[in-house]
Amino acid sequence: MTGGPGALLVIGDVATDIVALLGAPLAAHTDTAARITLRPGGSAANTAAWAARSGIEARLLARIGTDFADWHRAELLAAGVRPYLMVDQQAPTATVIALVDAAAERSFVTDSGAAHRLGPADWDPALLAGADLLHLSGYLLFSAPGRALARHAIAAARTAGLPVSVDPASTGFIEQLGVDAFLATIEGADLLLPNLAEARLLSGATDPAEAAERLSAAFGQAVVTLGPAGALAAEAGAVLARVPGVPATALDSTGAGDAFTGAFLAARLRGADLPEATAAGCRAGATAVTVIGGRPA
Repeated sequence: MTGGPGALLVIGDVATDIVALLGAPLAAHTDTAARITLRPGGSAANTAAWAARSGIEARLLARIGTDFADWHRAELLAAGVRPYLMVDQQAPTATVIALVDAAAERSFVTDSGAAHRLGPADWDPALLAGADLLHLSGYLLFSAPGRALARHAIAAARTAGLPVSVDPASTGFIEQLGVDAFLATIEGADLLLPNLAEARLLSGATDPAEAAERLSAAFGQAVVTLGPAGALAAEAGAVLARVPGVPATALDSTGAGDAFTGAFLAARLRGADLPEATAAGCRAGATAVTVIGGRPA
């Protein structure tokens, strides 16, 4: 991934995020005061928005319901993303309730809705025309149609000579699917971008460096995000860089990993090496935690 600015195709989810900043720990059987905000979200959509913010062309293939279709399309266009949104007449747009505690850590309650109906029928070979990189959000991989689309898209990218990156997205969903099934679905990918929990689950290693090394040995490259501690970049079974985190006053960590991924991929497409791109991702992640929701302010 070298040369001038290129085009990124992201495949995955768009979601309506209901973000609740809790004023106190969640109380059972009564009320808990919160600051509640409606935001456009979805890991794939967030990643595309942060990539566009970083100065590259970002395309997004996703499936949404009729309920919020116009709003989401407008928000993506305003973020500089070229949306290819399949409007589902039978299922609503995915909805995520993000509960954010006083330490800015979040827990998600997810209704995948139309996102889980994205499949091979939604694919158009023209999506890859002029693209330089294919990125798959892990949420695509947790439905049978999504896995079929992922395999089809990876094969098309490989035929076109394009690299493929994957964000694993969710330890909970990976455990439900099974690690072996997840890894089999993304066979042919060149780069894995997990957080530490996902890296440990997929590699079987508890040490962050060992996890990064194992995953990079399997896929070629792996970048493991460590939250405020930064990230580890590995290639061909060896850690190349330990990039420190960027200090930030965290308000909401929703989408911080998506911001990292979008900025990282944009930097790679602009010609940055692996450590430089990892540093760019860390800077974007630090910016993301200072705003509510998963998109650039």
